[in-house]
Amino acid sequence: MSESLQPMLMSNTDRAARLHFMANGFRVLNPGDHVVCAVSGARIALDDLRYWSVARQEAYATAALATQAMGGDAAA
Repeated sequence: MSESLQPMLMSNTDRAARLHFMANGFRVLNPGDHVVCAVSGARIALDDLRYWSVARQEAYATAALATQAMGGDAAA
């Protein structure tokens, strides 16, 4: 029986997670190992996720990309 459960336990690898972003963190709605940056399309491992927009419910790979998405000058 454990053999049939093993693929289910490992199915989150290489799969995008669906998250609900909150002010101080996020809640996993659908499990996965990464999210996709809304600006660059880059994969962001959940352990590395630091930047997101609560209002837009989007993830960003870097602070500069988050600033760019919110209409700021990322070069400044």
